Amino acid sequence: MDPLLHLIWLYTLSVFSAASAATHYNCNSPLVSMLPQSSFQSSSESSFSYAAHNAKLNRRDGAGGWSPMVTDREPWLQVDLRDRMEVTAVATQGRYDSSDWVSSYLLLYSDTGQAWKQYRQEDGVGRFVGNVNSEAVVQNKLSHSVRARFLRFVPLDWNPSGWLSLRVEVYGCSYKSDVADFDGRSSLLYRFNQKSMSTVKDVISLRFKSQQAEGVLLHGEGQRGDYITLELHRGKLALYLNLDDTRLRFSSGRVAVTVGSLLDDQHWHSVVIERFNKQVNLTVDSHTQHFQTKGEGDSLEVDYELSFGGIPLPGKPGTFLRKNFHGCIENLYYNGINIIDLAKRRKPQIYSVGNVTFSCSQPQLTACTFLSSSSSFLSLPAAAPSSIMGGFSVRFQFRTWNPDGLLLSARLSPEPRRLQLQISNSRLLLTLHSSAQQRSEATAGHRVNDGLWHSVSLDTRSLQISLTLDNEPASTIEQWEQLEPRGSFYFGGCPPAGCQNPTLSFQGCMRLISINSQPINLSHIQQGLLGNYNELQFDTCSIRDRCIPNLCEHGGRCLQSWSSFSCDCSGTGYSGATCHNSIYESSCEAYQLTGSSSGFYSIDPDGSGPLGPTQVYCNMTEEKVWTIVSHNVTAPVRVQGSSLQKPHVMKFNYSASAQQLRAIVAASEQCQQEVVYTCRKSRLFNTKDGRPLSWWVDQGGERRSYWGGFLPGVQQCSCSLEENCVDMNYFCNCDADTDAWANDTGVLSYKDHLPLSHIVIGDTNRTGSEAVYGVGPLRCYGDKSIWNAASFYQESSYLHFPTLQAELALDISFYFKTNTPSGVFLENRGHKDFIRVELSSPSVVTFSFDVGNGPAVLAVKSHLPLNDRQWHYVRAERNVKEASLQVDQLPVRFLEAPPDGHHRLRLNSQLFVGGTASQQRGFLGCIRTLTANGVTLDLEERAKMAPGVSSGCPGYCGGSSSLCHNRGRCIEKSSGYACDCSQSAYGGPTCKDEVSVSFDRESSVTFTFQEPFSVMQNRSSQASSVSRESSSSRAREDVAFSFVTSQSPAMLLTVSTFSQQYIAVILARNGSLQIWYHLQRDRSPDVFSPALSSLADGRLHRIRIHREGKHLYVQIDQDMDRKYTLSSDAELILIRSLTLGKVTSGNFPEEVVGAGSKGFIGCLSSVQFNHVAPLKAALLNRGSSLVTVRGPLVQSNCGALADSITSHNLQDQSATTNKEKEQRGGETQNDVAVIAGVATAVVFIMLCIVAVVTRFLYQRRSQASDSNATEKEQRHSVEAGYRTEMHLHTSVRDNMKEYYI
Repeated sequence: MDPLLHLIWLYTLSVFSAASAATHYNCNSPLVSMLPQSSFQSSSESSFSYAAHNAKLNRRDGAGGWSPMVTDREPWLQVDLRDRMEVTAVATQGRYDSSDWVSSYLLLYSDTGQAWKQYRQEDGVGRFVGNVNSEAVVQNKLSHSVRARFLRFVPLDWNPSGWLSLRVEVYGCSYKSDVADFDGRSSLLYRFNQKSMSTVKDVISLRFKSQQAEGVLLHGEGQRGDYITLELHRGKLALYLNLDDTRLRFSSGRVAVTVGSLLDDQHWHSVVIERFNKQVNLTVDSHTQHFQTKGEGDSLEVDYELSFGGIPLPGKPGTFLRKNFHGCIENLYYNGINIIDLAKRRKPQIYSVGNVTFSCSQPQLTACTFLSSSSSFLSLPAAAPSSIMGGFSVRFQFRTWNPDGLLLSARLSPEPRRLQLQISNSRLLLTLHSSAQQRSEATAGHRVNDGLWHSVSLDTRSLQISLTLDNEPASTIEQWEQLEPRGSFYFGGCPPAGCQNPTLSFQGCMRLISINSQPINLSHIQQGLLGNYNELQFDTCSIRDRCIPNLCEHGGRCLQSWSSFSCDCSGTGYSGATCHNSIYESSCEAYQLTGSSSGFYSIDPDGSGPLGPTQVYCNMTEEKVWTIVSHNVTAPVRVQGSSLQKPHVMKFNYSASAQQLRAIVAASEQCQQEVVYTCRKSRLFNTKDGRPLSWWVDQGGERRSYWGGFLPGVQQCSCSLEENCVDMNYFCNCDADTDAWANDTGVLSYKDHLPLSHIVIGDTNRTGSEAVYGVGPLRCYGDKSIWNAASFYQESSYLHFPTLQAELALDISFYFKTNTPSGVFLENRGHKDFIRVELSSPSVVTFSFDVGNGPAVLAVKSHLPLNDRQWHYVRAERNVKEASLQVDQLPVRFLEAPPDGHHRLRLNSQLFVGGTASQQRGFLGCIRTLTANGVTLDLEERAKMAPGVSSGCPGYCGGSSSLCHNRGRCIEKSSGYACDCSQSAYGGPTCKDEVSVSFDRESSVTFTFQEPFSVMQNRSSQASSVSRESSSSRAREDVAFSFVTSQSPAMLLTVSTFSQQYIAVILARNGSLQIWYHLQRDRSPDVFSPALSSLADGRLHRIRIHREGKHLYVQIDQDMDRKYTLSSDAELILIRSLTLGKVTSGNFPEEVVGAGSKGFIGCLSSVQFNHVAPLKAALLNRGSSLVTVRGPLVQSNCGALADSITSHNLQDQSATTNKEKEQRGGETQNDVAVIAGVATAVVFIMLCIVAVVTRFLYQRRSQASDSNATEKEQRHSVEAGYRTEMHLHTSVRDNMKEYYI
């Protein structure tokens, strides 16, 4: 918060203290002990000695406490504090000298004792911890105080060996306030002493309650166009604020800042508006929205008056045609002025419009809550008809978040007719069932599950059924005879023997129920005097907005139902339950390790951090992997006429933000940026005093005047550093100030100053002066985090880091290797909360934590020991929705969080890495690449200062160079290392050699997924019944392969499951790539065409396909990823097989069948599906039952062929470029060319003779073969031609079998 705003806030607090008799310094006095017996009520009592008035703390009156009857379905104890009080804590105790106590309970509060609201702690938890015996007092301090007259304790759990009983105390102090009641037609006007009031800071505070979702609380405006309006809109609070913005003055669309939700619940809500200049804080209850106003001014100019409770003159220019506020407002302060107090004392500054009273007399509307989507119902008898016309009418109001649920069901006479009113796909659906086959329907509304109250009226009189929702026109169903109810009306659901739920029971709130114009008294239902019910909560609407605050990260959209919320991560670049995980790699180096080639990529430099992804170019053709970030000035810039007084200034806008650039530079080992600078009579430095005449500005906004190298602060150019300046009297060539063109090009390589943001040229205003410059992109290489490691060689040693910032979300990832059976990788503790990741046994990694709901443990067990001195990957994540643990490529374990539990992880100690605070169970071995929430922890730097820890990790596989490529795993050996390529589609000693196979029309390779390939099953069919833990993987696939073909249509790849799902990748008739996804039987397949141009062009193409839930990402060659959205996020259940090439069976569409029958003619290379390489499996396991090979299959090298073709094209380009030089060559070169030509001709003739002889011998041999061979040869001429071309390039690689796969 801005310091000035903080001062304003302190000032506001002082105003509040002066206005209220409640002193917060001593607001903890006991409030129950002195109350009379009449202040206690309960749902029931076992007997008079167990009555409610015996429930005072530490008293032994009666039986020593309150206990309800055993038959009480919903017991509660209620306390009347006799006046509104400020409550700060509650305490409970069991019945004296007994085994009766309450172990958990809810706390409700109310002003009137009719409409109740459940108290919830800061993190939304409503359950209070109770007692564990009958005598100990358990006190619960409220995270935020409540102001109420009535409190109700609702027991949830009690001693299973006894019964429930309570003695209670409430702590707090008296509370006084100034209250005004507005009836929807009234308002208070505060008139200024002068014509207008102009303020640069404002503090407006108030508390309100209402049962209306619309209404203006505050309004003021000025002739300049300024205005401020605070209003309730759809149950939310909206603030409109404009400071001298003429664009908004004349525009129809005014943008509001909204905070809060469900504010029409008849309970008090606090509001504070703090403004200093353009900075504004809007706080509703405990939720604050920070924003900056638009406009040119810093002051708010309001003419004549501010109105509270409404707008008295709605026709006034510039005002809103909105409803006035209907409800109560208390403690209304405007810049320290108590508005209601002035109104009560009839001060002249206040003018009252309409009927404003100074006590809150709003009627309370009682509601009931349907708690269960499967078993809640309310059964009510049909009342007598209200007219002689017959029929019946039902009216009620409801509110919910669920898109489906039964609202009303009734059996009708004559039989077998029945009427159902339900919410279906967020609309009201009325269905009249005339018989088993005949029914009539009517619909009404749109998005009725928006959490607002909606009024429903159903009337069956006048030979038609009419359905009216809110104020919309009625929907009707015509009928031929009068319908009468038979039996009871069922609201919200059906009892087992009453009716049948069409989908789900209703989960939500209902109120104002009337049958045949006779209101239903809900208290009679609760007392058992009327109807029947199940799973209902009376006197309160327990709806809550789970999307406030929005717990979805990175701009994810929050969606909610009654009992939970979910996050829509579409378009965010993130995935996971709360959009926490970036779908992109953090660097180009990381992309290279996954087997990617050069191209444009999106990288997320801080992973799950706040920065977001950015596009870069990854150059992987050199020994180093370069990350290249471009900017907007690509062409050379010519500068003339500039001086120090009027310099030429160019700003460079990069494809990444300043924060992203800083993250990329900080994570890189080295960065550089070339500045090409040529000049003529234009100096860089003043030759007299050395002042710079031109300079550049770094990302921090500092001027820099060095033009090359890595030594900042030295005003020199590259020629001076290299000692090759044209005139050694100067440090730069341009400073010689000659008429000839000079060059001072240099490479900036001090990375803390990079990239440059501006360039300023100031000496081109003399005759003949000019300069031309060009700035290259930012180029960085190396990822410092990948091999940042530390070795722990004492059990008591550890590294410590600052406390993890992980209240709502945390992801931790690292690699480890060890030969010890157990040890703690890391631990961070709080007062009670903690988080820990450890190797608990040689083959088990555990992730344990506690956020207040009790310890939770996730464990992943490997079938092989993990203490094998090899690197293993661990990733643990915990958010408000779930926790997960991943080890290597083993199935991810998930644990769902309880929907109404604590979700804030409160830590306060240091983070210990490699050990614990107790210095026990420490880890012995190496840890590297430790990242928490996208931030890499510098293990090497910390290890320099810690005993028992050293920087780096011994062994070949611990170095910074990538020894094994394309997902290959480095294995330490006693004298060296080896690469395990089993998880890679590549082979060779370092997993770099392509595994390629030539196919013809009849060729196919089918890989069957069976044990031990159960890791490929994306969803386990058996869930644990012991806990909410699941061992399943999330819906995702990773597919990568390369191919060369000239055929279309063609079948490239198919994946099928036992549940009739499939994935198909084909080339259509026009050669374009098509990807088919069929995930649900009842839906048509999704078809995507990422490339409309033909890929059947005889060139090598690389395809990468990645799916994450509904999101599909496709990369073709070096293009950017293209994103598509599937119609379903279903998972592939029990994968059956993967087939490359021809497919003759399967439940595929006609276009896929056509491509499958044509097969594939060409070369497939480096095929990877998730963690399986089917081509390699086919070459190495031809006799395996998992691999089926049909038709001819020839090992090839289309990847090497593509490289040679590319090299040939480059040579052609080079030849074209150098043609003029060759033409200018001497006669000696021509003679050499002639001799070379003659030699080439001789060699060519000899080769032709050999070819003729070979052809002759081949024909003689072929005459002895079967005549059918001729037909077969003709039929496969295309394949033969292709293979001949391929084998011409493979003749130098006869020994190409893979021995390292």
